[in-house]
Amino acid sequence: MHPRSNSHRHGDADSEAEASTSLPATTGAPKETPLPWTQLSALLAVRLAEPINFTLVMPFIYEMVEGFDVVKNPQDVSFYAGLLLTSYSICQAITTMYWGPLSDRIGRRPTLLMGLTGDLATFVLFGLSKSYKWAIITRSLNGFFAGNSAVVKSVVAEIADDTNRPRMMALLPLMWNIGAVAGAAVGGLLADPANQYPSIFGRFDILRTYPYLLPCLVGSLTTTFGLIVGLFKLKETLVIEPAVPDVVTQETGIATEATPLVSTAPQQNGEPLPAQSMLSLLTPTCKFVMATNLLMCLAIAMGDQIYPIFAASAPADGGLGFSTRDIGISLSVSSVAVLYLQLVAYPKLVQKYGALTCCQMGLKIMTPFFFAMPFLSLLSSSIENMIAGKTFMRLPMPTDWMSFVGFEYCMLWILLIGLLLVRITGNVLAFTSLNLLVSNIAPSKATLGTMNGMQQLGATCVRIVGPLISGTLWSWSIKHSVPFPFNSHLVWILCSCLMAISWWVSLKLPNSVN
Repeated sequence: MHPRSNSHRHGDADSEAEASTSLPATTGAPKETPLPWTQLSALLAVRLAEPINFTLVMPFIYEMVEGFDVVKNPQDVSFYAGLLLTSYSICQAITTMYWGPLSDRIGRRPTLLMGLTGDLATFVLFGLSKSYKWAIITRSLNGFFAGNSAVVKSVVAEIADDTNRPRMMALLPLMWNIGAVAGAAVGGLLADPANQYPSIFGRFDILRTYPYLLPCLVGSLTTTFGLIVGLFKLKETLVIEPAVPDVVTQETGIATEATPLVSTAPQQNGEPLPAQSMLSLLTPTCKFVMATNLLMCLAIAMGDQIYPIFAASAPADGGLGFSTRDIGISLSVSSVAVLYLQLVAYPKLVQKYGALTCCQMGLKIMTPFFFAMPFLSLLSSSIENMIAGKTFMRLPMPTDWMSFVGFEYCMLWILLIGLLLVRITGNVLAFTSLNLLVSNIAPSKATLGTMNGMQQLGATCVRIVGPLISGTLWSWSIKHSVPFPFNSHLVWILCSCLMAISWWVSLKLPNSVN
């Protein structure tokens, strides 16, 4: 891979990095600059907080909405669960384009710390939910402060150079996936602890009154840690150039002693360059990159929202019949592979094939995953029929059932984990590569915050419509007796089609984006 030149390196970078980036292109591939771990570790601690709080609610969202008694028909729970998830994304979309440009004005560090502080307070309030109305309000407030993603990407781009940018960019989705694993595990294992672990938590009345407070408190510990580390370790990376007097004043037309011999403002043919608007950044290449990102994020948003509902639904309704704990375990176990994929496999793949090819590989891998997922319900239905309709999907598996459904039960989990591993692999390849492509097509570091904000805005907008579409379609498909593909497979098939279209759009990107 031949990464694009980074002519706007940050002034505080190490001298070794400056030396490595100054090597002429004819000398071959330069040696990778050592990662600035002091700054990077603080940044990764900040980045870890958001995915934990985002995915922590997934395992118990179905059970939570069901317990609010806002629906009369159990088959409508998926719609209200989707609406609750969407409230977060709506508010995130409203403020996403505010956080990026704000960080371009006041700096990256204060913007990140503001987001973490608000995220911490509102997530604890969400854990105190006793009604659907309170849950909607607090989840919405939580979304208002969830704009750190675009700012973090800008900081990484500013402290990286051409040689270590792929590895540093790969760490961002690594933190997301680690956070997603931890969040899913905490949410699944600690939700309603008074009933899950009565011998340990049964005597705490507060946990009976607020069954989802404990996982939210544990998840907020990560936010607190990120806030403390960011406060003491994170340094400002944005360099704001001081205003410089014009070479010739408008009033007198005469240069003064304060006038610099060489203007430091960006110029072209001796004239200052005008400030770039958001529309001016939307070049044809940028539009294709953003469209690829938009379609991919829509498919993933729909799939992420429908999976816990699909897993919690009865096999007769096209689901798996899982408990909250099982959903958390399934989301966590498969994601362990992300450590190898992000730290070892991806840097080698992007170095050999380039970010664009890796992105296209990831999109192709995820397309069959969505199509195959709903067929697991057939195996669940078969096992349920074998045990005469008893609820069986609870870990650990009762020994008296293992004698005649043990093989099918094991096959269900093997196939499920295998499919989720395929999804994680595609996710790592596509998401990490798109982060690189967005940074590569940014005209300058002065526009990084805006470019990453545009990417985040697109992803946030589809997270609004994604849960609504998937929740509504799932609720409709299980309430009506319709044949394949309009039954419980409909949502998954739509996700697969969106991913295939995203791959087709990515084929229009030129190799120069690498």
